[in-house]
Amino acid sequence: MKINKLYIAILLSAGVALQSCKDNSFLDVPSKERVEAEDSETINTPEQFVNGIYGMFTDWDYAFSFLGVTEMLSDNADKGSSATDAGGDKLLLDNLTYTSTAGSFQSMWIRWYKSIGRATQAIDYTEKFGLTDDAYKNRLIGEARFLRALNYFYLVRGWGDIPIQERDLIKREPASEVYTYIEADLQFAIDHLPTKSAYAAKDLGRATKGAAQGLLAKVYLYQSKWQQAFDMAKTVITSGDYSLEPDYATIWRLAGENGRESLFEWQARGSSIAHGIQQYSQVQAPRGGAVNLGWGFNIPSKNLLDAFNAEKDNIRRDATIIFRGETLYDGRVIDNGVENPMYNEKAYSSANGGASDTDKNVRYLRLGEIYLILAEAANELGNSNEALDALNAIRTRVKLPNITVTDQAQLRQLIWKERRLELAFEHDRWFDLVRTKQAKAAMAADGKTFQEKMFLFPIPENQRIQTPEMPQNPGW
Repeated sequence: MKINKLYIAILLSAGVALQSCKDNSFLDVPSKERVEAEDSETINTPEQFVNGIYGMFTDWDYAFSFLGVTEMLSDNADKGSSATDAGGDKLLLDNLTYTSTAGSFQSMWIRWYKSIGRATQAIDYTEKFGLTDDAYKNRLIGEARFLRALNYFYLVRGWGDIPIQERDLIKREPASEVYTYIEADLQFAIDHLPTKSAYAAKDLGRATKGAAQGLLAKVYLYQSKWQQAFDMAKTVITSGDYSLEPDYATIWRLAGENGRESLFEWQARGSSIAHGIQQYSQVQAPRGGAVNLGWGFNIPSKNLLDAFNAEKDNIRRDATIIFRGETLYDGRVIDNGVENPMYNEKAYSSANGGASDTDKNVRYLRLGEIYLILAEAANELGNSNEALDALNAIRTRVKLPNITVTDQAQLRQLIWKERRLELAFEHDRWFDLVRTKQAKAAMAADGKTFQEKMFLFPIPENQRIQTPEMPQNPGW
């Protein structure tokens, strides 16, 4: 089958070309930036086209720029590395002194729009390919629409009103319209994707019905659509497809990969599959000393450590933070010569150590968060019993006492605090601070000044140069 030349305009033109996959992995997909007719011999199936969307999560952007705009901005993390290494714009992000020229915002703006372009192209290609198995065709389209929704979700949370690429690259659509578009993609995915257990072993890690339901619950949460968020979270929890991992620390180890609690993970298998998630673990691994595993960026803040200690939350603290002088669960010693006192244990790769190709899956969405979505939504609906049941299920796992507060305002604060401790270094803290309007107070408590304009990211300056008709966010 021949393909006409396709060009997807995303800041710069971007698309995808895929080569054939190995039988044992749906992620072995080297990519280019554009699909052209001369590439047609290497593109054999719609499935390979869809695989290329997943491959977008393995890029270097997710090892550095992503960390900057999701973690280093927040009170959970500091820049790390050495004092003399600014990490490009990472020191500016950490200090909240960034501008619209910050490279991390540009990198992720491009990455997320490229991923959307790849997903839309895969949908179009699959629809026109001539597949006669409708269930299979719709499954592939459902996967692509789930992944497209995920990328739009990052964009709308960060920038608010954004272009919907499939309509008009230049026009910024209202955030409410973008959310409606995301919801439609996710509903299609829910209607056509199989459950996690229905996939063959070789396809483990693909988007599932539960993943789409969980993401939709989160999308509703960020819009304060409390009843819809409650209903969708409840659907996931009662489906029987997932259960909480009894040992919190196991979630982040090999034994927890794609485990009972996992709704969706970015898949990585080191050098045996493309390049895994390129340098995600290495960038965050302990720096210096005899161990010298990596670059030491994105380190836990004292503010986060104090939050764990104030709650006497030793289990989640010790699963989240690598301490100087610690002997890790696998026997590796983090000697006293390392440069920083703490590092991110959720990014630690036991098998690969400091290798640039990582075997560490990034846990994007898991049942623990779904319980907390249900708790928050239930509390906003005035259902403190449901809220406390969900909240205490999370606390019981880490041997913390049950919460009994039923006052809505007090319980809201406790649920928000639980989200921080449960989900630390899972790339949502900044968005949660913005969503809940806690950002100004939280950043002040961390010694930093949050300005009103920071509720939205700045449109990258290079995008504004290329499309000056696209309005900038207020204050930037």
